[in-house]
Order: sequence, then structure tokens, then C-alpha cells
Amino acid sequence: MTTDPATEPRWLQVVRGDAPLLVSFPHGGDDLAGLEPRLVSPWLARKDADWWIERLYDFAADLGATLLRTTVSRTVVDVNRDPSGASLYPGRATTGLCPEATFDGEALYPGGLPLAATEIAERRRDYFDPYHGALAREIARLRARHPRVVLYDAHSIRSRIPRLFPGELPEFNVGSVGGASADPGLVAAIVAPLARAGRSHVVDGRFRGGWITRHYGRPATGVHAVQMELACRAYLDEPAAVTPANWPAPFEAARASGTRDLLREVLQAALDWTRRPPRPHPEAT
Repeated sequence: MTTDPATEPRWLQVVRGDAPLLVSFPHGGDDLAGLEPRLVSPWLARKDADWWIERLYDFAADLGATLLRTTVSRTVVDVNRDPSGASLYPGRATTGLCPEATFDGEALYPGGLPLAATEIAERRRDYFDPYHGALAREIARLRARHPRVVLYDAHSIRSRIPRLFPGELPEFNVGSVGGASADPGLVAAIVAPLARAGRSHVVDGRFRGGWITRHYGRPATGVHAVQMELACRAYLDEPAAVTPANWPAPFEAARASGTRDLLREVLQAALDWTRRPPRPHPEAT
């Protein structure tokens, strides 16, 4: 596996492997790209990050996976949203390409004024487009070597956010856009270790997959995309109510070890699935 920082922006980290697996980390960054003076609170602007997600999956490179990560905060631009501005979950509360509020509905900018379209376009050009350019190149590189490739979009979120969903999320939330973005056999392979471990999980529940899963998952072309949304309590000591004093909770390897081991099984199961004889996909007939 190799890294080639000279060919990518400094905020975009790419580790290239040769296995038919690409792991994307679109929301782990906390760099606010100089926006701090304009924000209500830098803490609010970082509140909804997928905290420590890249550390939780730091074994993935050892499996030969390609890793793609942005260090820029989703407050600057969310690379997992439809660039047209269309909602991924019509009728439900969510955040957009350049969020103006937190998941809890707290304004990120004083006065709650909307961002100018020109600024949104600039952020898309500077961050969204390069991320997806790299993602598309890596998928094409792997697909040229393998008949089937798995794109695994790695996320985490607080277990309870009443504005987004009722009650408490399962620990593991697998999204395949209702089966449109990945072969059912792959989804079954991913879920099997979770079921054996007796960990709470759901397929295509509240989180069916973001823009990355929906845009790149094309089973008929050999690209299978899934989103894994972890409830933070699966690997962090998650407080009942988050404050600047307690969030983000620190990453503790011992606390996260069980989930980390299980995620290794999940990624290995995905790799094993790519080596099975493929079944014809309905779209290909």
C-alpha cells in the first residue's frame, strides 16, 4: 500500500491498497478552514463530527484496503450530501451541503442567515469536488483490478438525537439504499458477524445511505456501496447530554476494542464476499 500526498490537497488523505475494498471517512475531520471568526461557536461547528472514526478503523490498511479521508469539518462542506442541495431524506430533519445548523438545530452562524450561493459553490469547488474526484479515481483503479469492489462508507453519530430520530439508535446501522447500492449477499455477509455477536443492528433503518453510497453503489457495474453508521456508544463513553466539557469523549482503546474487533470481522467478511462467484444482478439482465 502507498500514500501519495504530492498528488492530493493537504486536507485529503489517501492510502492506496490493492484489495477490492475502499473505506471512506467523509466526516472525521475537524478543520474549520478559517471559519472560526464567523461561527457562533467552534465547538458547535465540530459537535457532529464522526469522532475518532479513523482510529477505530486503523486496522483497515492491514487488510489491503484503500482509505480516503478528509480532515476538513463537515461544517465547511459535507462531502456526503447531494451537491444539488436536494434532501437525502425528504420530509425529515437533516443537514445540507454546507450546514447552517447542528443536528440538534442550533444555528452555526450568528443571526441564522443563510449562506450565499456563491460561497456554497466555492466550498463545493474547493473541497467537495476534489474529494469525489479522488474517490472516483480510486474506485476506477480498484475496479480495473477486480471484478467486484466494495465501497464501505464509515460513519458514527450520537445514539440519541431527537430532532433526527426517535429513541435510541441500534449500535450498528447498515445502509444499502434498500438494496439498490449493494448485492444482498454482501449485506448479509456484513450483518452476520453482528448477529453472531448479539450486537444491536438494523439494515436500511433511519440511515439508508448518504450521497456517497447512493451515487457510487452500482452493483450491475461491479461497485457495491454500503454505509455503516455506528452509534457512538458502541466505542465511546457517550454522555447522556453533550457539552463543551464532555464532548468529544476521549478515544480509549480498551473501551473500543470489542467494537474494533467486530468491525475487523465485518470488513474481512466483505472482502471474502468479493471472492465468491458473483450472481447476476437484476439490473444486468
